[in-house]
Amino acid sequence: QVQLAESGGGLVQTGGSLRLSCAASGRTLSIGAMAWFRQAPGKEREFVAAISWSGGSTSYADSVKGRFTISRDNGKNTVYLQMNGLKPEDTAVYHCAAQLMPRRTYDYWGQGTQVTVSS
Repeated sequence: QVQLAESGGGLVQTGGSLRLSCAASGRTLSIGAMAWFRQAPGKEREFVAAISWSGGSTSYADSVKGRFTISRDNGKNTVYLQMNGLKPEDTAVYHCAAQLMPRRTYDYWGQGTQVTVSS
């Protein structure tokens, strides 16, 4: 089993920045790719960004490209999401998720951290 705990959310003005962290515990040696998803009130959960185990491969939703950066520190079992140029439409609960090798599905999820961007 893997446990994920997000932190770093908060209230920020349009154009501001936040850095989210997701700390993993448990079977961390088996963690593969990790990702961030978000869910706004009344909307479906959507993909934000993902990063491979090595950190050498990343992918982003079109809506955040050029503004958000995903990274990871395997020594600290932590994945980060640096969010710059925040917009009101980025307001959501942000969840991190992990794949446990060799599976290719995100089977482990954190509780989420609220990000609110005021206009």
